[in-house]
Amino acid sequence: MNLTPIGDRIIVRREASEEKTAGGILLPDTAKKKPQRGTVLAVGPGKLNLEDGSRMPMQLKAGDVVLFTAWAGDEFQDNKKAGEVLVMHESDVMAVVG
Repeated sequence: MNLTPIGDRIIVRREASEEKTAGGILLPDTAKKKPQRGTVLAVGPGKLNLEDGSRMPMQLKAGDVVLFTAWAGDEFQDNKKAGEVLVMHESDVMAVVG
């Protein structure tokens, strides 16, 4: 699947979740928290201004490591890379890890 975001959307690959707790207990898949950190894979062209047709420039770029809200985005299965990706609005990102 080749995804290209539109508008002010971005595509993010979530980091892998922790396999163990700090005390060394192995976690089953159902008990793992989904990480709220990931890498931006692609960005859209920016939000369209309906008054004059211009686009707001995006603040993020591919390769940025970001922190996002727990409810951010919609998950899709990326069959090409055998993993999940999130499609979310740029405004769902809280910070860039630098």
